[in-house]
Amino acid sequence: MEQEVAYSTREYIMQMLKIHGELSTKAITESLGITGMAVRRHLESLKNDGYITYRTVKQPMGRPVSLYSLTHHAEDFFPKNYHSLALDLLQELQGEAGDEIVSQLFDKRKETLRKKYMPIVQNEALESRVAALAQIQNDNGYMVDYQKVSENEYVLEELNCPISQVANRYQDACRCELDLFESLLGADVKRTECLASGGKKCVYHIRQST
Repeated sequence: MEQEVAYSTREYIMQMLKIHGELSTKAITESLGITGMAVRRHLESLKNDGYITYRTVKQPMGRPVSLYSLTHHAEDFFPKNYHSLALDLLQELQGEAGDEIVSQLFDKRKETLRKKYMPIVQNEALESRVAALAQIQNDNGYMVDYQKVSENEYVLEELNCPISQVANRYQDACRCELDLFESLLGADVKRTECLASGGKKCVYHIRQST
């Protein structure tokens, strides 16, 4: 229960800063109706998470005041409707130019990601490459874990799909992810379960190429 209350308080502070721009601890405390100590604890937590920053303003009388505001990173905190925009644009493109152009667009994105991540994934050991790929996908919100099955075999699982709305409509997204993994890992990769196909997670079996 405490976590639920804490989260709603954090959310409310973020909403206040989104609306008002800059606020002092006193202003936030008065609006929330909780103790200043509790507000400072939430502000410190939000600052450590990179969602807020502050500047110190001198006053004509008394101590300087800290004014808190949102960082650029805070945009990730608020709901977005990007998937609807992406779907609308893809459907418009599909209607105008056909399925092949949409498929080519996904292939182009795959190649862009390959060039971006290849320097990070490059390593002689397959396990190191798998670990690097897992970290990349975790950073992108896929909630990834992987296990070593044998010296030359690994299983990588994605519990979340940030682009699920797009992947559910366009299987090219899943095809390109599989192709991307094979290219980055330099290994044989087989997907045995897929979120977009009704699975509970995306499961990839990775085996050292012979």
